[in-house]
Amino acid sequence: MPIAEVEGRQIKLSHLDRVLWPRTGTTKAELLHYYATVAEALIPHVAGRPVSFVRTPDGVDGQRFFQKRPPAGTPDWVTVSGTVRSSGEVMDQVQINDLATLVWSGNLACVEIHTPQWRSAAPGVADRLVLDLDPGEGCSVIDCCRVALLLRDRLDEDGIETFAKTTGSKGLHLFAALRGAGSKEASDYAKRVARELEEREPERIISKMARAERAGRVFIDWSQNSAKKTTAAPYAVRARAEPTVSTPVSWDEVAAATDPARLVFTIGDVPDRLEAHGDLFAGLLAPGRAGTLP
Repeated sequence: MPIAEVEGRQIKLSHLDRVLWPRTGTTKAELLHYYATVAEALIPHVAGRPVSFVRTPDGVDGQRFFQKRPPAGTPDWVTVSGTVRSSGEVMDQVQINDLATLVWSGNLACVEIHTPQWRSAAPGVADRLVLDLDPGEGCSVIDCCRVALLLRDRLDEDGIETFAKTTGSKGLHLFAALRGAGSKEASDYAKRVARELEEREPERIISKMARAERAGRVFIDWSQNSAKKTTAAPYAVRARAEPTVSTPVSWDEVAAATDPARLVFTIGDVPDRLEAHGDLFAGLLAPGRAGTLP
């Protein structure tokens, strides 16, 4: 079993040739290489937050499970925080604060990385706002782009700067940095804005959870601002048929989009995008750009 030394940590790597994505033949070694390559951009967006994983030990076509608690055998050098949940329960969760932890988790086939919109040090205090745009039947990510532009302009009216990324699935995520907001306050605000746009554009926007009503419209999911919910992190790989990535995109790309295929990015695409454009989500990390909810 090969041993990798990462930032002074010894990590036993296993089954590197295991194919995690049968459709493309992508192996665990390629997943680890991707995460190591994009770590400098990814880690600042997840550091200090409790992470949840989607694990696919036998590949994305096999058994998968969502894991919040630290996996068995978690090394003592991995940061684990005990967070008081809204139920009052204290739950231990891993933090990915460094490259060694990122590589260790990838070796366990922790393909997807999800975080809440708050930090472990301040549970329930929202420092991010997220709106998840999900295309209903008959719609695509291009329809999500049109709605995203409306949301961008609407939030800008309240002094809130937004950033867009693909979900790595079918839609888009809009993120904004916040200060001085509680999770319930952020959720209430997101719901109010989503319903306002639904009233303005009822033929193409819906804010209700009922799936039966989404055909032909884009669903603005405001609920991921709940302290209980998590969202795929920027640059996280998704456990889809192909190794797609939740990838930051520029507003120019969103405005110009006409072909859904051009908004699909895989682990082979993202390193070159980072090289060319840098981290398009870097503004989320700048304290001076955080907005205040009205």
